Amino acid sequence: MDETDARLIDALREDARAPTAALARRLGLSRTTIQSRLERLERQGVIAGYTVRLSDAHERGQIHAYVMMTVTHKQAAAVTAAVRRLTGVRSLQSVSGPFDLIARAVAPSVAEMDALIDALGALDGVERTTSSIVLSTKIDR
Repeated sequence: MDETDARLIDALREDARAPTAALARRLGLSRTTIQSRLERLERQGVIAGYTVRLSDAHERGQIHAYVMMTVTHKQAAAVTAAVRRLTGVRSLQSVSGPFDLIARAVAPSVAEMDALIDALGALDGVERTTSSIVLSTKIDR
């Protein structure tokens, strides 16, 4: 992956639905070059798919939280499978340190976030949770 590929990926992060012609104009390349680079990046597995990015206004209206979880011995796979079914969890990461997993949770209200955090804590294999509600986002790339 070279600098042009990195610039192309940055442009796609801003708008994954941007037409090839718009990407070409932005990067100062031909549409054919952009298309071949996209195909190569997809073939290599660098680009695994395209997604929806919600508007800042919508996201600001949501409650965001990080839920750190301690998991009982050898239960990480079962907990991960259970968390996958909770639609309010946007990501789940395995981490080093005093916690085993960190979930990034989103809910439309405080009451629904409270219920989501309770649901995470009640999962079989979760020993303990510690939650941090996001007050503001300083950088989001």
